[in-house]
Amino acid sequence: MATKMTLTVNGKAQTLTVDDPQMPLLYALRNDLGLRGPHFGCGLGQCGACTVHVDGKPVRSCQTPIEKAAGRKILTLEGLGTSAKPHPLQKAFIDEQAVQCGYCINGMIMQAKALLDANKRPSDEQIKQALAHNLCRCGTHVRIVRAVKRAASGMA
Repeated sequence: MATKMTLTVNGKAQTLTVDDPQMPLLYALRNDLGLRGPHFGCGLGQCGACTVHVDGKPVRSCQTPIEKAAGRKILTLEGLGTSAKPHPLQKAFIDEQAVQCGYCINGMIMQAKALLDANKRPSDEQIKQALAHNLCRCGTHVRIVRAVKRAASGMA
């Protein structure tokens, strides 16, 4: 039986009709709301491509049932900034050319945001540790760390 659920996504209340309350939040974000920041990667919560923030904490949206997100504040990459006014992290990733294929970048930026929310001046080691569970196969790790450091200094 279909159920109506309200999610607050990027500051806006969204009411969805859901057939399965166990459906991954990722599917609702991409398929129902048209948000393309979070990606389907592994489907197991291991790669980080689907990372979003729920009530300020990074979560793997491929493993989060939509019913667990109902009534909570969800922030996606699209909610950070716009192309005209990017968030400092988004701008730093552009400036450092930290994107190669782009598949992991949603997760890298959302995980980095959680780090910078908790630690305004992280060391390289703290950045690497925070991003260790986000997989990138392109090898842009050095540029990603530089982008997070740049964003941290710009946000301080």
